[in-house]
Amino acid sequence: MPHAPCPIQGRNIFTLDDALISVSTLSVLLLLLQLPATAILLSRLVKGPRRYPPIQPQQPTPDNLGSVSVVVPTLNEALRISPLLAGLSQQSYELREAIVVDSRSHDGTPDLVKAAQQQDPRFRLFTDDPLPLGWVGRPWALHNGFLQTAKESQWFLGMDADTIPHHGLIAGLVQTAEAQGYDLVSLSPQFILKYPGECWLQPALLMTLLYRFDPAGVNTEQPERVMANGQCFLCRRSVLAAVNGYTSASSSFCDDVTLARYIAAQGFKVGFLDGAKVLKVRMYEGAIETWKEWGRSLDLKDASPRAQIWGDLWLLSAVQGLPLPILLTYFLVAPQFVPLPLLLLLGLNVFLLVIRFAMLLAIAPSYDRTTAKGGWLFWLSPLADPIAVLRIFLSAFRTPREWRGRKYSQ
Repeated sequence: MPHAPCPIQGRNIFTLDDALISVSTLSVLLLLLQLPATAILLSRLVKGPRRYPPIQPQQPTPDNLGSVSVVVPTLNEALRISPLLAGLSQQSYELREAIVVDSRSHDGTPDLVKAAQQQDPRFRLFTDDPLPLGWVGRPWALHNGFLQTAKESQWFLGMDADTIPHHGLIAGLVQTAEAQGYDLVSLSPQFILKYPGECWLQPALLMTLLYRFDPAGVNTEQPERVMANGQCFLCRRSVLAAVNGYTSASSSFCDDVTLARYIAAQGFKVGFLDGAKVLKVRMYEGAIETWKEWGRSLDLKDASPRAQIWGDLWLLSAVQGLPLPILLTYFLVAPQFVPLPLLLLLGLNVFLLVIRFAMLLAIAPSYDRTTAKGGWLFWLSPLADPIAVLRIFLSAFRTPREWRGRKYSQ
């Protein structure tokens, strides 16, 4: 009786060869995905040494007398706003008025503003009209506040209730804007961290911005790549009047970036500078609130065309989301033979992780961890990068239905 052929040996050889080919093919595809993104990232990071230095506190000059009107939108900010009110009272005569636009808070926020007004008559409390269709609460409040500002003021300064301005912030900001010829300039703050989870997650979320845009202090030529931060948002009053206030950002959940890009597209000079030495902020309490609240606006989809959103998602996936999973997969599988494409892929992702850990040294001054529990987790935040990139993906395809206690229909 004839024996059936035994294909076991040939099958094993074929399987090994097939696996090597598959690994090599996958490595080449990942290299094609990651190499262009790495080149883009490096082209942005190399601009860092040439950026404008951080804003410093300054004493006002006579030319700044009564030149700035501050507008603060509030909705149930009683637990946050007191440091801001105290910080604004410390500003000198460059501050003409500080208008708090409250959207019918029920936690005692207006009472805190009224108490501050007794100590400093520059404070004014204003209640905005009910939110109209097509408007998001924050730009609506800022728009109404702008309409209330004194026409004699040269500058409009929007600030959030969770910020803590240092003495000399406004003077330093205005003097820099005038010296550099900015029509609009906003600041990146120093973030106050308190709890272990946020020490680990928040820097990874921040890195999604740093990878997509030029460093703070670098002038960006393309309006669609302009970055801005509404927590400290200085604009010439004449410019804001020319663009009809916040109407161009009425429906945007990232109104600061939307408005800044619109103003830049009109030919005005827009800047984004490092304000870590003049401004602090305590944004959210813990990792869960940071994930929920901040994560859903970081995609900037309301300020970006669809193609740009997809391009940013590709870049973040390639240079921030993939390096750690690729290296972990390799060390877990530990193949005996490493084809050249896989070796090149491993080298590239080790390089990207080295860059990522080095970036921690660059952003360390942007964090106040003096009272943080588990502050050392900041140095392990690159391990949260895949989660941070996932958060941007989730946000990019969802429209918020609730924001700061307000509910919105889709």
